[in-house]
Amino acid sequence: MIRFLLPLVVFIILVSFLLVGLNLNPRKIPSPLIGKPAPVFQSKQLHEPEKTFTSKENLGKVWLLNVWASWCASCRDEHPLLVQLAKSGLVPIYGLNYKDKDDLALQWLNQLGDPYTISIVDSDGRVGIEYGVYGVPETYVIDKSGIIQYKQIGPVTVDILEKTILPLVKELQG
Repeated sequence: MIRFLLPLVVFIILVSFLLVGLNLNPRKIPSPLIGKPAPVFQSKQLHEPEKTFTSKENLGKVWLLNVWASWCASCRDEHPLLVQLAKSGLVPIYGLNYKDKDDLALQWLNQLGDPYTISIVDSDGRVGIEYGVYGVPETYVIDKSGIIQYKQIGPVTVDILEKTILPLVKELQG
């Protein structure tokens, strides 16, 4: 009887961990970068490859960094909302074109609209690694001091935009 008790206890413990894990939201992964300076980068611009952009240029303003790629289906889902947000002029959106081919990225933006103030090329994923990118799309809210205040893993939705991102942006701009 006792020899069956130990495997039963181990099984119950494993099932308990599984049930707890199934109730966690994978989009709520806390980023260790929240509240810390955004990694500084300098990279070539997608539309004007002879020019570079450095994130230091955005010190003094609140901005969004949206990590996207033409091969990303979820990026396509969020894209119309980003185009609409860009037209509103509430906050500048900078794109980080992640592990993509320049010609495909440009074609994608020409077809779907370009919400980005500037798109930066990250063909080898190094900037993404510094930002702790899990996958695309991801969006960061960065304050006037260059501190990451929020990270959205996965596509931005109307609900997330209206209830989380825009109130935070307005607070930071204030």
